[in-house]
Amino acid sequence: MALHLKGVFLPGAEPVDMWIDGGVLHDEPVAGAETLATDCWVLPGLVDAHCHLGLGPEGAISQERTRAQALQDLAAGTMLVRDAGSPSDTRWVQDDAALPLLVRAGRHIARPKRYIRNLAAEVEPDQLVEQVRHEARSGDGWVKLVGDWIDRKAGDLTALWPKEIAAQAIAAAHEEGARVTAHCFAEESVHELVAAGIDCIEHGTGLSDEGISMMAERGTALVPTMINLDKFPFYAGPAEEKFPRYFTHMMDLYARREQTIGAAIDAGIDIYTGTDAGTVVEHGRVRDEIDRIAAIAGAEYALGAASWRARAWLGADVLTPGAGADLIVLDADPRVDLTTLRRPRALVLRGRVIA
Repeated sequence: MALHLKGVFLPGAEPVDMWIDGGVLHDEPVAGAETLATDCWVLPGLVDAHCHLGLGPEGAISQERTRAQALQDLAAGTMLVRDAGSPSDTRWVQDDAALPLLVRAGRHIARPKRYIRNLAAEVEPDQLVEQVRHEARSGDGWVKLVGDWIDRKAGDLTALWPKEIAAQAIAAAHEEGARVTAHCFAEESVHELVAAGIDCIEHGTGLSDEGISMMAERGTALVPTMINLDKFPFYAGPAEEKFPRYFTHMMDLYARREQTIGAAIDAGIDIYTGTDAGTVVEHGRVRDEIDRIAAIAGAEYALGAASWRARAWLGADVLTPGAGADLIVLDADPRVDLTTLRRPRALVLRGRVIA
């Protein structure tokens, strides 16, 4: 069924008429179109740029549970997921028109006994380049490294990869046509990986002013996952007695997380929303992440980080003629009232009204 909308198509400012036919947006009338809404605001479908479909606390999960995760994300308005590492082969999700669009990164890459069990492809540094090439070829243009994790011998977070080998691995991914991102909580790993030419950082709590400047100069993106950073006391608490250095370090990173991410935003680093859903964080919380970024940088910035800017970063359509019709219809301007995201008039995926 063809549809008609009249409203402000964000990030635009003036109302326009648009039609949906064949799953595509048109700026010319379509005969027989049914008017879905007028006097509305239309937002490109939301992006969760750090999400783990097919992953549970125990590792890989069934297709049934993966579908439930994807539908939970979709119900919150997420229509594009950049999967940031999964032990499941989720390519089947891309063939299901009822689920969000999915950009896959293959499996996390970590060192043995230096990450959560059953999640990552575990290799030693001399195998990293080969594994990166493998993941680049099996994913959709992204590779995910674990940049740091607790080292029980050191009793604290330490970097997993020698910086020279990390640089070789990143260069190999680029040769394969893939971008690289990395989980980084602490200081050493994030600065070494940015210097090595990485394309994106996840979390980034250890960034210094110098590191932020380097990211801004190099165009390195940041997905802070604020609702995950809020859980640092939960992660660190059980280790307080056995690994006091780790506990103190994590709590220090936690205490300055908003200051760090705010400085990154002020420096002009490209920031995108990600929830880190899949293990501790529930799926469907992208609106909570938008709220957290908005508290630091304002509603319009947060909406761009979750929608039109994030979609462009991942090579997806925004709301222009000829684009795919993945959008959210709202009764009020979310740049003024973010709560309107939680009561959409309609969700439209691939031109079909789903809610």
